[in-house]
Amino acid sequence: MNEKSLLRTGTLDVENVTGDITFVRTLIANVCFVGDPFRGDWVLIDTGLESMTHLLEKEAMERFGRPPKSIILTHGHFDHVGGVMTLSDRFEAPVYAHPLELPFLTGQQDYPLADPAVGGGLMAEISPLYPHKAIDLKNRVHPLPSDGSVPNLPDWRWIHTPGHSPGHISLYREADGALIAGDAFITVRQESALAVISQKMEINGPPAYFTPDWEQAKQSVQKLAALRPQLAVTGHGQPVSGDELVLGLSRLADNFDELAVPEQGRYVDEAGHNEE
Repeated sequence: MNEKSLLRTGTLDVENVTGDITFVRTLIANVCFVGDPFRGDWVLIDTGLESMTHLLEKEAMERFGRPPKSIILTHGHFDHVGGVMTLSDRFEAPVYAHPLELPFLTGQQDYPLADPAVGGGLMAEISPLYPHKAIDLKNRVHPLPSDGSVPNLPDWRWIHTPGHSPGHISLYREADGALIAGDAFITVRQESALAVISQKMEINGPPAYFTPDWEQAKQSVQKLAALRPQLAVTGHGQPVSGDELVLGLSRLADNFDELAVPEQGRYVDEAGHNEE
């Protein structure tokens, strides 16, 4: 990440993180293109906000000149799947997600209500306005392979990192320590509108207003910290690498209850753990 190029493309921020990882911000949530722009298959990780779908499709086709072979979802929250139906149809690309996330992606189960009581700023206060209803991808969506492999990305594996949602996954490439973490942890204080606007780098736990299981969330962060990743792209905030990542993620894992778990909220008891 020594030679990063940060570009403005309409309202998309596009950053070449490595030769085959492109980070795209769709207002408040991030998307990844994984693959060589000039040859071979590539994969789309998450699809961002629905209002950004046209710009995202345009950017992808200008960059690659061909559709992705598949779409991988880290989870199904509205800001990560907004354009998935449209893009899956236009690209004729299958969608993959963890089996535990499929009920939320096939119209069977809604996500828990957002929790504005976690505090932290305007983004948390207005979180009850965020969509939490299931979408129905019908036969577009398929379960990820049970062996941890990632369709069309042979060098990567998926890791179950629940807490923020039951079937949340992260993607990891051991060869260079690259991690696509989704919302298992993020690099901005997402509860604060000011922090979201400024994009101040700060390694944090998952967005608190949409996290119903804090014990699982802690275990997921500890699992990822144990990998000692060298580069991470998260679902919100800036890419991070090197010591800033390793030390920051280790600190979060070691002090998760103090740094990430809200002092109060619908899904938090007085001890900072889930309500029974």
